[in-house]
Amino acid sequence: MIMLRSALFNAVFFLTTFLYILAATIVRLISPPRVMAMAVAWAHTLVFAARIICGIRVDVTGLDRIPPGAALISSRHQSAFDTFVWLTLVPRCCYVLKQELMRIPLFGGLITAAGMIPIDRDGGASAIRMLLRESDRAVRQGMQIVIFPEGTRSEPGKPGAMQSGILALATRTGLPIIPVATDSGCCWGRRAFRKTPGTIHIVIGRPLSPTADRPALARALEQAMGALDDRRELDTARMV
Repeated sequence: MIMLRSALFNAVFFLTTFLYILAATIVRLISPPRVMAMAVAWAHTLVFAARIICGIRVDVTGLDRIPPGAALISSRHQSAFDTFVWLTLVPRCCYVLKQELMRIPLFGGLITAAGMIPIDRDGGASAIRMLLRESDRAVRQGMQIVIFPEGTRSEPGKPGAMQSGILALATRTGLPIIPVATDSGCCWGRRAFRKTPGTIHIVIGRPLSPTADRPALARALEQAMGALDDRRELDTARMV
C-alpha cells in the first residue's frame, strides 16, 4: 500500500509542478512579482498532497522565533520536502539553492523571478561574493533567507560538515542565525521513491547573535543544531 500511495503522490507531484510552472511562466510575463504567490500556492498544494496521499504530517515548534521581516534561517536538510515546506511557513521565503536548477527549462527563470538565490557550489570565492550580493537584495526586500549549511542532503542522524556560506551571510547581513532541526528524511528519504506515513518534525531554536569571530559562531551554531537534533529525537520518541 505504501508503494502504491508513493507512486500516486509522485505522479501528483510531477503533474502539479508541471502545471504550476506553465501557469507561473505566464504570470511572469504579465506580473513578475506574483510569481512568488504561485510558488507559495504550489508548496501548499504539495504539503496537502503529502498529508492526504502519503499520510505525512508536519509538526512545527518555535515558529514564533522567526520575525516577519528579514531573517536568516539555518536548517538541516534531509529531504526534497525541505526544499518547498518553508514557502508555507514564512511570509517571504528566499531559498539559497544550487545553481544547477537554473538549467531546467522555464523553471530556472521562475527561480530568479521569485527572488531565490542560486549558488554555484563549486564556484569558490566568486560564488560567495554572488551569495553576499544577493543576500543584500533579499534583506532589503524583507525576505527570510533559508540556507542548508551542509550544502546538500544528509541522512537522519548523520549531518554533513558545515560550509562557510552561513557564516559569511551572518557577517554580511548582521542578522541573527536561526537554527533549525528536522527529521524529514525519516518519512521522505534522500532520492527515495518510497514515502512513509508519519510526522515530520521541524524544531526552530533561539536565534544566535552574529559575531566577527567566525570560528566561535560556527561552534555555537553546531552546538545549537546538535541540541535541536537531540530535542527533536526526544520529542519524536515521546510520540511513539
